[in-house]
Amino acid sequence: MRLWAAFWFSVLAVSASAQQPTTSNAPFAPTETGARIVYRNASLIDGSGGPMRPDMVVVTNGQRIEAVLPNAELSPEMMAGAEVVDLGGQYLLPGLIDSHQHLATPPDRRRAEALMRRDLYGGITAVRIMADDLRPIAELARASLVGEIAGPDLYFAALVAGPSFFEDPRTKAIAAGAVPGEAPWMQKIDDRTNIPLAVAMARGTFATGLKIYANLPAHLIRALTEEAHRQGLMVWAHGMVFPTPPAQVIAAGPDVVSHTCYLAYQVSEKRPQSYQDRFPVDYARFEDGDNSVMAALFREMRRQGIILDATLRVYAEMDERAAENPEAPPYHCNTDLAAKLTSQAFREGVMISAGTDGMTPREAPNSALHEELELLATRAGMPPLQVIRSATLIGAMTIGKAGEMGTVEAGKLANLVVLERNPLDDLGNLRSVVFTVKRGRRFDRADYRPISPEEIPDDE
Repeated sequence: MRLWAAFWFSVLAVSASAQQPTTSNAPFAPTETGARIVYRNASLIDGSGGPMRPDMVVVTNGQRIEAVLPNAELSPEMMAGAEVVDLGGQYLLPGLIDSHQHLATPPDRRRAEALMRRDLYGGITAVRIMADDLRPIAELARASLVGEIAGPDLYFAALVAGPSFFEDPRTKAIAAGAVPGEAPWMQKIDDRTNIPLAVAMARGTFATGLKIYANLPAHLIRALTEEAHRQGLMVWAHGMVFPTPPAQVIAAGPDVVSHTCYLAYQVSEKRPQSYQDRFPVDYARFEDGDNSVMAALFREMRRQGIILDATLRVYAEMDERAAENPEAPPYHCNTDLAAKLTSQAFREGVMISAGTDGMTPREAPNSALHEELELLATRAGMPPLQVIRSATLIGAMTIGKAGEMGTVEAGKLANLVVLERNPLDDLGNLRSVVFTVKRGRRFDRADYRPISPEEIPDDE
């Protein structure tokens, strides 16, 4: 009972914090309404995918953007009583969004806070957490929202999977004190499950989305998707929910699917029947340019507005591990094919989000999102403005918050990042952060405290 009481207390605290004023003693609290800041002489990349606009002004009021206009239209009345920040032509973008992270598998509060701090001071103002132990995640989300810690806002998933998935040792790490598969944030589903109740329990964790993970048949994927949408949850699924093939996952209508190469199983004659039994996709089916079966799949994703969380960086890490240990069993895919299919998806009009599903080493000054963005450009061939859109507007769409963030426009949250160098010349320039603004509060990169060995030991 104590375990559940602590969990529900943290959930209720998150819910309340979204509606209550922030406390004055929170060191990183959002800026209060009435505190106006005029950022002038900005080179604006607004996140919509449109061209950069020089000589622009962004006015913020508390946590919100009040106005976006050319310098020439800035009046003395607009500047009256406001703090004026002359950016001198520096580059202003929406805060970046990482659409695939894990911060509590297993939970480690100190490690998670360190990674969140690095994210925020590197320009990331929101993160989609793709299923973890939601008890500490809910508390981290609350603490970041009200400004007790420096970090991006967190939007997280409750996980569902078939009973056989819960042999995975990770499930024990994120269910400590509970039974894997029987906790609201991590449920086993079969034909005996009360689907509306299961979704309601997931929703009660304050999750934004339901993550449909593995080892489920098509009819249960569809039932979960329909019920989650009915109850107001987004649906985030793996591209193949073994044994259910990608076309049937897509037919169920999730909002986002993760991992490009899982979609490649659609053209394989033989497919893994469970998550634990994954084996390589059929590379030979992709040797002659764009695959027509994949084209049809991507067109259906475009028709339904389903976003692809490509996670190219995952496949790059697989390639590195395979090179280090060539005698190990092969991974199910490689970066070349993942990038090729992501490129085809993009050219077919599928929206691509920027998710990392991994972390850079402790000593790295920036998070893995920058590596994912560079892979989308250099390996998948996406133009820089579209890559930035993947980490801004489309990232906001993955969490159902495109009305609140993802572009620089009046009425949205004042989530911004200012760069010293032009990211359209080189996406590596996204690392040239001068300062980040989250919910109106400024975080200067010069104040960033690197992650220490005490926060993350050398062996991690």
